[in-house]
Order: sequence, then structure tokens, then C-alpha cells
Amino acid sequence: MVQESKSKVAIVGGGPAGCVCAYFLQKDFDVTIFEARSPLATLLPTGGGRCNIAHAEYDFRALAANYPRGEKFLFSVFSKFGTAETVDFFRSIGVDTYVQDDLRIFPLSNSAVDVRDKLLNSLNRVKIIEQRVDSIIEEGSGFSLVCGKSIHKFNKVVIATGGHSGFSLAENLGHKIIPPRPSLCGLKTKENFVDLSGVSFKNITAEVNGKKYSGDFMFTHTGVTGPVIYYISSIMAREKFPYYIYVNFTGDFDFQSVLNENPHKNIKNLLSDYVPKSFAEFILLHNGVNADEKCHKINGVMRDKILKQLRNFEIEAVGTRPDGEVVTSGGVDLKEINPKTMESNIIPGVYFCGEVLDIDGFCGGFNLQNCWSTAFIAAQGIMLSQ
Repeated sequence: MVQESKSKVAIVGGGPAGCVCAYFLQKDFDVTIFEARSPLATLLPTGGGRCNIAHAEYDFRALAANYPRGEKFLFSVFSKFGTAETVDFFRSIGVDTYVQDDLRIFPLSNSAVDVRDKLLNSLNRVKIIEQRVDSIIEEGSGFSLVCGKSIHKFNKVVIATGGHSGFSLAENLGHKIIPPRPSLCGLKTKENFVDLSGVSFKNITAEVNGKKYSGDFMFTHTGVTGPVIYYISSIMAREKFPYYIYVNFTGDFDFQSVLNENPHKNIKNLLSDYVPKSFAEFILLHNGVNADEKCHKINGVMRDKILKQLRNFEIEAVGTRPDGEVVTSGGVDLKEINPKTMESNIIPGVYFCGEVLDIDGFCGGFNLQNCWSTAFIAAQGIMLSQ
């Protein structure tokens, strides 16, 4: 009996989404990954080199709430492949995990290199071609992938490029691209904070557009950064600059009572009990208050100026900084993708997964979770189409 040849699937992009999709397809399909760079190179810097695989949130709706773009689309995706399935998958390929106090999930090895190696070793039936795909051409019931002067033919195609190179491929197939904007990044400010560069705060509260967010914060030579700023930059990724952030560095306390209890203490030294000394000097200088003034000489006008700087410090954000995680909001319009299969609604036989889609999450393993989950759903969609 002549053995029937397997259907051929091309996966464009050898990042986290592409490799996991290939893993789930390799048993039943002839799978080829096209990756111009080293496979899984983008995985190595994640989680500070430790690879923040996922977040210990097991309710699919609560998990999806961590995505400013893509929340509703991900309900169906996460209901089939969420955090528990992710942990089980990595355990099956030899990557055991643990949960930090902040619910971030890491490999026991604390090594993104280890995760990469285990994942690549699991792709024992997958062919990897180190070429860039220049275009995808629909031909009858299949597709031709053009790579320079060579052409490769496949029955199905998965676009899992993770970013800009995949946008042009998707556009040429008729898909709409939501313009990418930086997300999870630091912010440039109108104010000059050079004198405060490197000054940091733990778990402050920042307000933007009437909503409050908490987390660590730091001044830089061009603006502000830190987890709470990454969160705000993600929320505001589609908004126009400038916008205003109001920071509470101290929480609520009775400032007048503290002044009364320390009448002979210098105001600079008193404030240094609540905020870093350099920040105390900064706000006193910028409000015309002598840093060595005794507390009993601080009048009501001075007190209110200082208190405003401690509890309602205004920052005018005017742009983004290239720090934080390498994440953008934008990508293939989700309206054109079937969330139950990840198949294109425009071109049957074309599938998408990972960050090429208009999906982005907060810090904490959420962007990798999008990759793992949509990759699994794309693989399942291809299996169901046979």
C-alpha cells in the first residue's frame, strides 16, 4: 500500500508562537518553519533572561482582562488553552516551573536559554529553513512562498512573524493592519528630570484620565519609567500626546501634624523620611522653599505647595522611550480572524498566531501567553480543516 503523503504546512516565523504551533502540528503534518534569524532568538531577553513563561491566573476571563487590545477575542482562545495548559505543555517538554509571589511563572532553571533549547529539541519532525519569506501567493488550493529566487509550495500557511515583517505579508493577502504603536515602554516628559535620573520609588500610585494604577516608578534623564509607567503606556498606546499623569508618592498622611510634631527639624530632613532626599530637595527648590527651613516656619502656602508635589505630582508625557519590553500595540485586525481557529476570514488556509495580531498584554508573562495560546488554536484549526 502506498502511504499517503502528509499535508504541507508552512510556518512563517520561528519565534515563540511559530515554534509552538509547529510542535502541535508535527505529528500529523509535514511542517516547515521559515526564519531568517536564529529560531527563538526573541525568547532569550524575556523576563530579564529568565523567561517569564506565563502568569498564574487560571480563570480565562480574568486572564484576558490583562490585554488592552484583544481581551474579548481571547475569551475563546484562553478557554481552550490558558495558563494550566501552558504549564502542562512546558512540563511535557522537560521545563518545570515555579510561581513567584507576584504570580509570574518562570522555569525552575531561571533560564530563557534552557527554555529555548528544550523547545527546539522538541521539534524533532520539523524542518527549519533560514530564509526570509518575501511574499505569499495564493495558488488554487495551496500557496507559494517566495524566498529570494526560490519558491516553496504548501497546502496551508501560518503567519507567526511577531511583528513588522509579517504585516506586509498580511497586507498583500488583503488584511487590514492596525498601525503599530509602542507599548510597555518608558515615557519622555516635557519636564526636565535630569537631576532626578535614577531616583526610584516602590509601589506608588499614578493617575491618568481619572484612573489609578500602582507599581514601582523611576525618573530618567529624559522622563519616567518603571512598571507603573509601562502599564500606563500600554493603556494609553492609542492616545495622542501629550497627556498628563498625576503621581502620589506618599499616600495620605496628616502633613500639618507631622510638621507640628517636628518643629525644629529641617523640612528637607523631614521629607526625606517619606521620599528620597534628592526628590525632597527637588520639590523644595522648584517651589521656592529653603531646604534648611525649620518645620515650624513652614506656613500654610508652603505646606500646600509641598503636599501637592508629594500627592499630586504632575507629569506631562510627550512621547515614548525605547526601554521596557519590546512590545507594540497594533497588527492584523482581529475582525478578520476567526478566534476559534485563528484562520483568516479573507483567505481560507491562512492562519495567524502571536504578536503579528492586534493583541498586546501587560508585563508579567501575558504577551508570551498570547503566543502559546494562539499557536495552539491555530494548530487545532488546521487539524480540524483536514
